[in-house]
Order: sequence, then C-alpha cells, then structure tokens
Amino acid sequence: MSLSRRHFLHNAGAAAIALAVFRHLPARAEAYARDPKYGIDKYGPLIKDPHQIIDLPAGFHYQIIARTGDPMSDGLIMPGAPDGMAAFPVAMNPTQTVLVRNHELSSSWGDVDAFSGDKKRARNSVGHKAFDFYRNGLPANGGTTTLLYNHSSGKIERSHLSLAGTSRNCSGGATPWGSWLTCEETTYGTKQGFGKDHGFVFEVPASATELVAAVPLTAMGRFAHEACAVDITTGIVYQTEDAKDALFYRFIPATPGELHKGGKLQALVIRDWHSANTRNWRDDEKDSHARKVVMQQEFLCDWIDLDNVSAPEADLAARGQAKGAAIFARCEGLAFALRDNTQPQTRELFFTATTGGDKGLGQIWRYQPSPYEGTAREHEAPGKLELTYESQDRAYLEGCDNLTIAPWGDLIVCEDSYSGERDNTNYLRGLTPQGKIYTLAMNAHKKKGEFCGACFSPDGTTLFVNIQQPGLTLAITGPWQTLRPA
Repeated sequence: MSLSRRHFLHNAGAAAIALAVFRHLPARAEAYARDPKYGIDKYGPLIKDPHQIIDLPAGFHYQIIARTGDPMSDGLIMPGAPDGMAAFPVAMNPTQTVLVRNHELSSSWGDVDAFSGDKKRARNSVGHKAFDFYRNGLPANGGTTTLLYNHSSGKIERSHLSLAGTSRNCSGGATPWGSWLTCEETTYGTKQGFGKDHGFVFEVPASATELVAAVPLTAMGRFAHEACAVDITTGIVYQTEDAKDALFYRFIPATPGELHKGGKLQALVIRDWHSANTRNWRDDEKDSHARKVVMQQEFLCDWIDLDNVSAPEADLAARGQAKGAAIFARCEGLAFALRDNTQPQTRELFFTATTGGDKGLGQIWRYQPSPYEGTAREHEAPGKLELTYESQDRAYLEGCDNLTIAPWGDLIVCEDSYSGERDNTNYLRGLTPQGKIYTLAMNAHKKKGEFCGACFSPDGTTLFVNIQQPGLTLAITGPWQTLRPA
C-alpha cells in the first residue's frame, strides 16, 4: 500500500484539557504528559474505560475479538502471549480481514498452548508439520494462529493454528506477496531441552486455512530475531534483533519474493564510525566506539556481508560488530513506508531501540535506503540513518516496541515497559512524519501487559492490537478520518 506524508492542525484546546487532567491526577498511570518540545495532542484526553481494558479518546471504541483459551475452529484453543501480527485482505470480500498472529511462548511452565498440554492431541494435530519438540514431548509452543474477522458482525468466523514447533515467536512482518514472516526471538537449542537450534524466520501464507509445514529460512540468519520489513520496490528484507548489542540487518534474496531460495545477509555500518555504538547509554562513556547521537543527526551508511549465518555459536552479532557493524540497544519494531507524494518516492524504514537513549527509555531510528540499494552503485548515493526520536521522560514514551504505519502516514508505536515502577503503564503512541509524538491509547488492564501487533485493516477503518497479558486481541474503530487532511 502506498502511504502519504500528511500534515495535521494542532488542536490546542484538546491539548490544554489533556494537560489539565494530568496536573490533577496523582500518578502517570492515570494520564499522560505531552513532550513540551516534540509533543502534540491530536485526540484530546483519554476516557477511562469502565471495564478496565483500554482507555481511548472520545469517539473511539474497542471490541475484544479473541482471548487466550478461546476454542478455535480446528478444535484447539487459542495459545497465550499473542505478539506481532499483520492484517491481510480477503479477495472479493472487503468485509473480511485475515489476521496472522505470533505467540511469544517458550515452552516454560505456565504457558497456555494450543493443545491444553495434551501430548496425544498435539501429535495428532501437528503430525510432521511441527518444526521441533520440547523435552516434555509437546511441540515447542511458539508459533502462529490465523483468524478470519468479519467487520460487519465484529466476530471471528474461522480460526486455526497455522505454525507449530517454533519458540518465542515475537514479531515479524507482512510481505507484499501475501504472507507473514514470523521470527523466533531466541537462540535456544538442545542445551535448553529442544530437539533443534532455534532463532530463525519462518513464512506463513495468509491464505492458508490449516497448519503449514514449518520450514526455517536459514539464509536469513540465526539470532534473536524481532521484526522484518520488506521494501516493496526491491524485495529486500530488513530485520531487527532484540539484544543489547543488536545489529540492523538486511537480506537480499536471490529471487525477490522467494525467500526459500536463499540470498545474502548483511549488517549496517555507519560510514567513518567503525563498530559504532549508538545506544547513548551513560555506561558506555568509556567505550571508544560510543559517541553521543543527537536527534535528527544523520549518518551515511554502508553494508557488510556476513558469513556462517546459521551461527551455531549464536555469535552473528559479535562477529558483525568486529567487522565494523553498528550496534543498537534492543532493536524491536520495524516498519517500511513508501511516501507517494514525493518525487522520486521516498522509501523509509523505521525501527525502535527499546532501551536506547541516555535514560534508557527508547529511541526511534529512520533509515532511508539508497536509490541504488543493494546494487554495485550503492556507494555513489549511500543510505542514510537518522535518530528520529529519543525519549527523555517515561510519560512521553517508554519501551517502544512493535511499529506499524497508519493509513494517514503516522507511525503507531506499541509500548512494552516492565519497569517495575508503581505507576508503570503501557500506551499506544503516534509519531508524525514531522517527528511529533502523541498518545493514542492506554492499557487499563490490571496485568499491565505490553501492547503488541498493532496493524490496520486493509481498508484503514480498524486498528487491531494485542495485549500480551492476559492475552487479548482488540479491534479499535473510531473517527480516523479526522486525522486526514480536510
């Protein structure tokens, strides 16, 4: 989908109300503050939800469409910990949307799996299609589920387990050819009780109506994967890594759109800054590779080839950094945008560094690919990297994680904060193309789980999002048109 850069008027009256509400409440958990330099308020104050699920601005509504433990159409139950997710159109039926959801489960005690812990049921259900089994005899209980949602009825019409035997499926990314790339955020293997090494990307067609065979895309690397995003103009797949010394990767497929045929894995290098440490952590002051990065600072970038990408020692990032690759603080969310009102069209990738910044509250980075991205001429006009936003206060942004691009061009950011603070709360934030941040929603549930998997329906009328604990999938509707130009 082609996305446009939009400009919006600031609603000063609504902002004043929101700030007044904040001043009269005792804890940040009850409201949000606006960044005085980079903040705006598009919606006005959040309205307290009497059901204590999610607070939204006036005029917006939510519906819980799936819960952990719900029965599914295939006779199994919805697993716990829904995480990354994507929405896909249904051919010839605009009233339906297909959702493919990850489940960030690690086979540890207390996880709700699709089989209710029944080994016989699991074996009969997955057959040879599961990637791996855990030492308890059950399939490794990460994976994906697929839901068919009807916008007219507001209900799930069909649901099934679509990938099994993987571990800690955290985020991923939708492809322009109609599939979901689901990523394992772990490098656990036989030493931790599994039958195989984990840490790979798997592909799930959105059109699949039953469990698909789990085939790892090993050429895309073995590491603690988080998210993927495909540049629809080149077919290059970008990847993030959830680690304190994470690399930013790209995979150049041998055949665009056919990732199973292999390709070349590379890591980003900041030109003239070998092994750059971009985290802005105070603890990195003595690191010779660390420099202070300020917002809107821009860097030219190159890419280096990585070898032995199946990484049996789980050392891909360390080897990449030694060769000069830049490191980031826990790269998680990743989204691609094509701005169609610029000539030539502007391609952008946004990714989060969840614990980046001098206060460790999170950074949002922007990478603009070269017009010759992935070709021999790339050095003539290299890609550019910019620190778009770095939070200075928990009330503005904390623990930025999954990302999606809204139909009107803004970035929607899921918070994943487990800070331990008494008033710890997770929000949905927005970031405009002009770098202005705002608040869209607040998690009001007592479990204080993370927001994840935010994605818009193909027609842009519904925002789907997961709350990982207690395991809810929500459909949010409202006056989105008010965010578009008049």
